[in-house]
Amino acid sequence: MEYKGYIGRVEFDDDARIFHGEVINTRDVITFQGSSVDELLKAFSDSVDDYLAFCKERGEDPDKPFSGQFVTRISPELHRKIHYAATLSGKSLNGWVQEQLQIAAMSSLQNPKPKQANPSRGTKRAQRGRRGQGHGRVETRAKSKATSSPTEGVLS
Repeated sequence: MEYKGYIGRVEFDDDARIFHGEVINTRDVITFQGSSVDELLKAFSDSVDDYLAFCKERGEDPDKPFSGQFVTRISPELHRKIHYAATLSGKSLNGWVQEQLQIAAMSSLQNPKPKQANPSRGTKRAQRGRRGQGHGRVETRAKSKATSSPTEGVLS
């Protein structure tokens, strides 16, 4: 489901007999829930609208879906192997990694696996969260940026 450029992913909880979802293309957390398809669709659009209003109220720009750049930490040995593979294929490191990620993403999207719970996310959500109109939750990202050392195997 998509609304104003935000994409929602939905699951059904058999025990609670309710649909619940989360916007998946932003770093901020936007959740929604409903007991019927119509209620779920309304909760999704309400949560996105609430998120946009919340950001405006705080004088912040809403998190836009992804810039096209990210930093990842890998071991120096894996960095060396990736560089070697890129060189052998006649591609730049970034070109090779982009190609491999495209292949992996397409494979994953064609054969999605069930989502596994991430227990560490709950604490941060509770600390930063704000309820949105009874349909979901809106949370904004932390403003601090992590730094990394070039010796940690960061792709360059």
